[in-house]
Amino acid sequence: MLQTAVVAVRDRARLQEIVGVLLRFGLADLVDTLGLARFAPRGSQPHPEHPLDASRPERLRMALEHLGPSFVKLGQIMATRSDLLAPEWTAALQQLHSHAAPLPWETAQPLIEQSLGLPVEQVFTHFDPVPLASASMAQVYRARLPAAEDRADRDDREGREEGSGSDSPPAARAADIEVVVKVQRPGLRPQIEADLRLLEHLALLAQEQWPQLARYRPREVTRQLGQALREELDFTVEAHNGDAVARHFAAQPEIVVPAIHWALSGPRLLVQDFVPGVPASAVGADPALDGPLLARRGACAFLQMVLRDGLFHADPHPGNLLALPGNRVGFIDFGMVGRLSPQRRRQVLGLMRALVEGQGRSLSGVLLDWAAESEMPGRAPPSAARIEAAVDRFVTRHGPGASNGRLVMSRALQDFMALARETGVALPADMALLLKALITADQVLLQLDPQFDVVQTATPLVKAQLLQRYSLRSLARQRRAAMAQWMDLADDAPHTLRLVMQRLRSGRLQADLDIRHIDRLSQALERAATRLALAVVSGAFILGLAPGLLTMGPRLWGIPLFAALGVAGAAASLVVLFTTMRRQKALD
Repeated sequence: MLQTAVVAVRDRARLQEIVGVLLRFGLADLVDTLGLARFAPRGSQPHPEHPLDASRPERLRMALEHLGPSFVKLGQIMATRSDLLAPEWTAALQQLHSHAAPLPWETAQPLIEQSLGLPVEQVFTHFDPVPLASASMAQVYRARLPAAEDRADRDDREGREEGSGSDSPPAARAADIEVVVKVQRPGLRPQIEADLRLLEHLALLAQEQWPQLARYRPREVTRQLGQALREELDFTVEAHNGDAVARHFAAQPEIVVPAIHWALSGPRLLVQDFVPGVPASAVGADPALDGPLLARRGACAFLQMVLRDGLFHADPHPGNLLALPGNRVGFIDFGMVGRLSPQRRRQVLGLMRALVEGQGRSLSGVLLDWAAESEMPGRAPPSAARIEAAVDRFVTRHGPGASNGRLVMSRALQDFMALARETGVALPADMALLLKALITADQVLLQLDPQFDVVQTATPLVKAQLLQRYSLRSLARQRRAAMAQWMDLADDAPHTLRLVMQRLRSGRLQADLDIRHIDRLSQALERAATRLALAVVSGAFILGLAPGLLTMGPRLWGIPLFAALGVAGAAASLVVLFTTMRRQKALD
């Protein structure tokens, strides 16, 4: 707890605020578990607008919303961890909203102009001061930019029009580009950095002092949180993400990703094209939009992001996945994306293959790999037999020919994450993010087409990826990579062997071994050595006193009492030694 006090010196005010909010929402048990009760401000009471008869998950959700963007993002990350949390907790955390009172225009305008380096009216032909959306981290506005001309040309044209006295509207107005302008709220970084310091410390404290909390991997979650928040504080990261996805779909006009206006964007300001789409729930009201076609296109696009590109939209909720005229699909807001390595894509392919073809063996191998990645000291690894049996049940329930008929992807993935939780397999953070994104996307696609068949859409993509993986070109590339690694190893081997031999000759070879439970072995040996030392000292002491004690003291039936006690103690010691040896032999 001393470390907690040291950390609290720097961020005491924020720590007291956090503890006060948790207490107001009836989460005193969480405060006590984390050892933060002494930081509680006086008079902390339940929030009057939220009675304590709400469930604990709901009260936690409301407290996180009240604490601001750092804790909202923490809750959103935990909402993806159905492999760790029970359904009632993830369901509550999925309802988190990053809302905040809108900034007045008098506050937002200087922030925008500071990033632009120019007054708003010199850059935009129109700027709506009423925000389109307002969240705890940023605020979004609608505006218009002049098309295909720089500001100097526009100023020259306007000067000529004023001099001519013409009353006709400027011709370029018809070509204005509709954009959205996203501006970051002021003063976010100091508070977020303070929150991250506190959360990282609490995660370390929880993992070291409360083993029952270790399975929730608090340090891994806080690392993921810190990376996500620091990326969201820099809007250029979001812009690069959007640009990368747009390049991947450049040859597919049915998929729309807004273009970034780099000349006007920066770390705290993002200007991008406005996407004139409607959410999935509004598609039925427009007869020109074909829901089933939109669902197929959206599913193909998302699966291509995952299986082909390894860069996917990690938050495809209805506001970020839009239907556009011409039955095009629009993806917006790339503040949260996921990245998959080639190995992860192969593992995802194994999961998709289990759903599409009923191949459960590869899925069992994937889960065993994840179990090895998530293995923790002091905890037994998940049973391979238990994992294989659970996968067989999963494939029977959701694979081809399942008794429940058409596969619903979101339901199957929720069952898969429950399977991971029940078998004790903690999913890697990137996979947990992907599965949550797939569940969200599937729920949006079902709004477009309630009869959407994900197997029919996914089968060609899965087969194409399998063919590509085992194609002659791919195998040749893998062979060249393996040969290059072997060549590097061959080049390094003589030098490494020479170094080892030199150290062997000089007696300077050191070995650093990491043996499971070595700390327990060390403690056991220390206890045994202590007992042995006490036994030796006691034995020497007794041997020194024995000759005198045998002739001293009272007698019992003619036998000196101390001698009788010594014989009884020796007999008892022999019995204990014999019993211990028999027990150890039975254990061996």
